[in-house]
Amino acid sequence: MNDFFESIPIPLLGLMASFVAGCATGVGALPVVFFRRISQRLQDVMMGFGAGVMLAATSFSLILPAIGAAGGGYIAAVTVSAGMFIGAIFLYLSDRYSPHEHFIKGPEGADAKNLRRIWLFVIAITLHNFPEGLAVGVGFGGGDIRNGITLAIGIGLQNMPEGLVVALALIGERYSVGRALLIALSTGLVEPVGGLLGAGVVTVSRPLLPWGLAFAAGAMLFVISDEIIPESHRKGFEKEATFGVMVGFVVMMILDVTLG
Repeated sequence: MNDFFESIPIPLLGLMASFVAGCATGVGALPVVFFRRISQRLQDVMMGFGAGVMLAATSFSLILPAIGAAGGGYIAAVTVSAGMFIGAIFLYLSDRYSPHEHFIKGPEGADAKNLRRIWLFVIAITLHNFPEGLAVGVGFGGGDIRNGITLAIGIGLQNMPEGLVVALALIGERYSVGRALLIALSTGLVEPVGGLLGAGVVTVSRPLLPWGLAFAAGAMLFVISDEIIPESHRKGFEKEATFGVMVGFVVMMILDVTLG
């Protein structure tokens, strides 16, 4: 199996893996074919689970490899810290100046009066999924195929409950089941763009590897803290969502230990 993966060019491998992870949003949305509502409690648990998976992936599959790639020590700490802040600032500026809308918080960003609501959803989800694809691509770009596979599986796991929540929210906005499924799937299809970009950049320039890993980690941490956890705490099920975070973190940690 390793020989098979090693025979594939790294950028193509990053593209393929991030594509599969992105398609998990559509797979996760499939249950809306059979039922149109789930309890708010379960939605919050699922969102917490996704946050926990992303948090563990950020810690074990991005930050630690970034420190190792930077050589360890004081210089590595400074490099990774700087890269993380750059990633977080990038997401902050994108979030601030791109018009979009959250399912619970409502409109945010620049003036969006002239944009259709569906595109506000698409923009918001695109902002949040791009760094996930980038993380998968950078994981492969470092040459550690197992780390890349672990990241892809983790991001795919996180995308499945996200896809279901998105589809249910759209159905609640009176979209058809077919359209909700299509939009949920499309939200994940921005990830291959990030995957190809991340794998390509760090493959061409190996010194950029710790920066790329740290950038992806910072961007994901920003999404976790600014979006996913607050969204899961707004309906009164904070404790349930927190246990979801714990379970998601442990699941991803186990995957990282066993696969990485």
